[in-house]
Amino acid sequence: MSDELTSDLRELAAAGEALPALSGAEIRARAVRRRRRRRTSMTVAGASAAAALALVVAVHPGGDGSDRRPAPAASPTGAPSLPATPDASVDLSRRVISVAGRELPLSSGAERTPTGTGRMTVTAKESAKTMPGSEAGIKNDYRLKVSWVIELGAADGTANYIAALSYDEKAPGHYDRTTGWIGLRPTDAKWLYERLRLGSVIEIAGTAPTPGAPSGG
Repeated sequence: MSDELTSDLRELAAAGEALPALSGAEIRARAVRRRRRRRTSMTVAGASAAAALALVVAVHPGGDGSDRRPAPAASPTGAPSLPATPDASVDLSRRVISVAGRELPLSSGAERTPTGTGRMTVTAKESAKTMPGSEAGIKNDYRLKVSWVIELGAADGTANYIAALSYDEKAPGHYDRTTGWIGLRPTDAKWLYERLRLGSVIEIAGTAPTPGAPSGG
């Protein structure tokens, strides 16, 4: 006789109840059913406790909620696009740069060193810059100081600049003599230098007139 069955018989005797007229097999079957009921109750209780714990973890993943993992940053969708309207427009065929309703005469690259076209961004500014004479468009070997220099950069890595063409103030608007950069009269170059900011967009278009041909302006 098992310990559980013995315990059941003792409980009946203590209550003053008469032993049922059951066979040993029936008594054992009744004990088996009672054990099954107890196991079922324990299983249901354990499952309920596990479900409650899972709910608490889901609501408070960091314990007290003060150490939550931040949401991942959104992935960039690409490089920012340039504005639809540039801050300044250069028309090489007319030898002018249009800014804020004004048209400033310019001199661009000579026939062997034409000025590149496309959109460029102001990447740096220098009130004065010293450069080789050959770069400024002078055949002499000495170095030349250029004023009001606006450096430009394109998306493909090419670069250029706008500056005062102080050694030949007659050139802007009349003929092209630089090595590809854009030359302005000193007063116009200073005005443009003070107006444009880093990041300003310059759009260069057109083709410089052939030497000796009049400009479109």
